[in-house]
Amino acid sequence: MIPEMLQIEVLRDGYRQEKFTPRDVMLEVLKRIDAYDPAVWISRVEESEILARAGKLQQDRTLMAHLPLYGVPFAVKDNMDVRGMPTTAACPAFAHTPEKSASAIDALLAAGAILIGKTNLDQFATGLNGTRSPYGAPRCVFDHRFISGGSSSGSAVAVAAGLVAFSLGTDTAGSGRVPAAFNNVVGWKPTKGLISAAGVLPAVRSQDCVSIFASSCADAKIIAEITQGFDAQDPYSREGERVSLPTKRFRFGVLRPDDREFFGDEEAAALYAGAIDRLTALGGRPVEIDYAPFQQAAALLYDGAFVAERFAAIEDFFRTHAQEMDPQVRQIIGKASNLSAADAFKGEYRLRAIARAAEREWEHFDVMLLPTAPTIFTVDQIAEDPIGANSRLGVYTHFVNLLDYAAIAVPAGFRATSRLPFGVTLIGPAFSDFDLAVIADTLHRSLGEGVGKAVGAAAEPPVSVVEPASGGRILLAVAGAHLSGLPLNRELTDLGAIFVETTRTAPSYRLIALQGTTPPKPGLVHAPGFEGPGIEVELWSLSERDFGRFVAGVPAPMGIGKVTLASGAVVPGFLCEVFALDGGEDITALGGWRAYLTEHAPASC
Repeated sequence: MIPEMLQIEVLRDGYRQEKFTPRDVMLEVLKRIDAYDPAVWISRVEESEILARAGKLQQDRTLMAHLPLYGVPFAVKDNMDVRGMPTTAACPAFAHTPEKSASAIDALLAAGAILIGKTNLDQFATGLNGTRSPYGAPRCVFDHRFISGGSSSGSAVAVAAGLVAFSLGTDTAGSGRVPAAFNNVVGWKPTKGLISAAGVLPAVRSQDCVSIFASSCADAKIIAEITQGFDAQDPYSREGERVSLPTKRFRFGVLRPDDREFFGDEEAAALYAGAIDRLTALGGRPVEIDYAPFQQAAALLYDGAFVAERFAAIEDFFRTHAQEMDPQVRQIIGKASNLSAADAFKGEYRLRAIARAAEREWEHFDVMLLPTAPTIFTVDQIAEDPIGANSRLGVYTHFVNLLDYAAIAVPAGFRATSRLPFGVTLIGPAFSDFDLAVIADTLHRSLGEGVGKAVGAAAEPPVSVVEPASGGRILLAVAGAHLSGLPLNRELTDLGAIFVETTRTAPSYRLIALQGTTPPKPGLVHAPGFEGPGIEVELWSLSERDFGRFVAGVPAPMGIGKVTLASGAVVPGFLCEVFALDGGEDITALGGWRAYLTEHAPASC
C-alpha cells in the first residue's frame, strides 16, 4: 500500500521490498492530484512523461543503489525554470518558456527524482499569505477557510496533502517557513548561497534562497545535500566551511514576555511557551534575548530601500505591464519609484549597524527559537486588510535573510479550538544548517505532532532521524583496517577525525578479504544488480583540509569514491580497484570486516 505521506525513506523501502513500483506511486500521485484543489498547481508535467520516467527507472532496479531519490515525486515553485515548461511567477503576462532548468532542479532529476509540476505562489514571490495569484489561492490543508501561507503556497500544500514527497520553494522574507507552519510540514531555509539560485527569478536577488518543504528534517537534509554546492552560474553562490553547533547541551535564545506578539492568538502563545519547555527538557538552556535589532532589520525589507531590489528584478516588465499585476504586488514594488541610489546606500549602512547589534546578542546563545508566524488568518481577513495582515505574518521571519542566518521551521502543535497547526523556527549562524537540523529534528520528534495532513488521514510521524553528522566537516565511510580500534584507525584520529556512527551500505556492495596485505584489509566494491546484506561501515568526519591530506595518502589499490548507504545518502568512502580482488575471499555474507576478523583472524588484527 502506498503511504499517505510520501516520505523518502518509506518510498525507498517500499521499492526495495517490491511493495510497489515507481509507476504505481506515480499513478497514485496523479489520482490524488486530480481529486485535490487545482489551485495548488500552475502547470503540470504531462502524465505520459511522468509515467515514462517512472517506467525507465523500474526497468533497471540497480539504479536504486545509485540514485538517492529513485522514484521520488517532487514539485517546484513556478518562479523556478524548468526546461520546456512556462515560468509565470503567477503572472500570465510575464510567462516565458526557458531552454534550461534551474541548477537545483537538474541536481534532483539526476538523483532519480520525478518532477510532477510547478506550483502556485504569491505573484513574483511577493507576500506571505498565498492569496496573491490569478491562478487561485491554495488553502490550509486543515481548514480551507484559512490561508496556506506564502509566497511558496502551492509547494507547501503539495507536500502536506500527500501529493509529492518534497518540493522546492524560495525564501526571501519567510516564504519557505510560514507556509510550512500553516500546513504542519518542515520548511528548510538554507544559508544564502548554499543552494544555487541559478534559474530562479529573483525577488530580492541578494537575499533569495531556494528553500525545501518536506515531511521531516531528515528528508529535507537529503535534498539539501543533493542540491548544495558552489555554482558559478549564480553570482551569489558561495562556499563556506560548515559551522558546528552543540546539539546535546546548548543555549537557545527566546523572546522576552513583553516581546511576544501573537495579535490576540493566545493558543499560539501557549504553544510557543510549550516548545520552549520541550527544548529545555531536551538539553537546551533558554536565554531571553533583546529582539530589538532583529525587529529593526525586519523593517528594512519592505519599508526600506531593499524593496528597490524587487523593482530591479522585473523593471522592464513593471514599466510596460504594471496594470496586469496583482494590485497588492504592484503597490509594494511600486514603492521603489520614490527611492534613490542614496536611499539604497543608507539602507545598507543601516543594516550593517543593526547587524553589529545582533552579533552582540549572539554571544549569549547558540541558536534561536522563535514562532514561525504569530497567528494565522482566514482568506476573508486577508482580503479585508491585505497589506497589514501580510506584514504581521512576517514579524519573526523578515530579518533572517538580511542578517545571513540559516533557519528550519518545524511543526509545534495544534490549537485546541480550531485544530490549526502552529510552528516554530530554529535559527542558527550561516552554514550551521546541518547541525541546526539535528536540533530541529529532535524538537519535532519530541513534540510528536506528525507531518502534514494526508488525504483522508491524520498527521503521520516522520520516519527518518537526522543523526549528528559531520560537525561542519566531510564524512568518510571506512569498512576495513581504518575501523575504530583497528591498526590503521590512528591515521584518522591523528588528523582529528571524529567518529559519527556505525551504519551499512546499500545492498549492492561486496566485501573481499584481500590477499597479502599488511595489516589485513578488505576491498569494498560496488556490484550493480547484486542484492546482499549491505556492508557494515563507520562514518568519520574530517575538516576539508584534513580530508584532502588523508585522501592524498591513500595507497593503491584503494581509492576514495562515492559510497551509497542503506539510507540512500551518498558519502565519500573507501573502494577497491578490481584488479586487486583476484585470489581474495568473498566475505560479503558476513556483513562486515569485524565479523570476518572474529571468525577467521586473531582479535588483535
